[in-house]
Amino acid sequence: MIATTSQLAYPSAISRTAPIVRRRITPEAGHALEKLSHAIEYLSDELAIDAGPFTGNRGRIEAIDLLMSLNRRVFAECPEIPSIGQRISAWFHRPA
Repeated sequence: MIATTSQLAYPSAISRTAPIVRRRITPEAGHALEKLSHAIEYLSDELAIDAGPFTGNRGRIEAIDLLMSLNRRVFAECPEIPSIGQRISAWFHRPA
């Protein structure tokens, strides 16, 4: 499940019954996620420190949104790790 912007802004909007999806993160994806996270944190901190009106900071907010969407995309492109239940089911349903 990829969270939408509104779900990220309001964590209670994320379904409590949504399955947890684990992903195998490659070293390349890990470096990309790390760099994107640092950039998001830097821009967010800069925005919070300036504490000016949000209307004048629209460019920063759009940059943060863009980086966050790229972060989610990199994570979503990593292969899923099947849950234990999925692995057991696949084992029972394998061709004889």
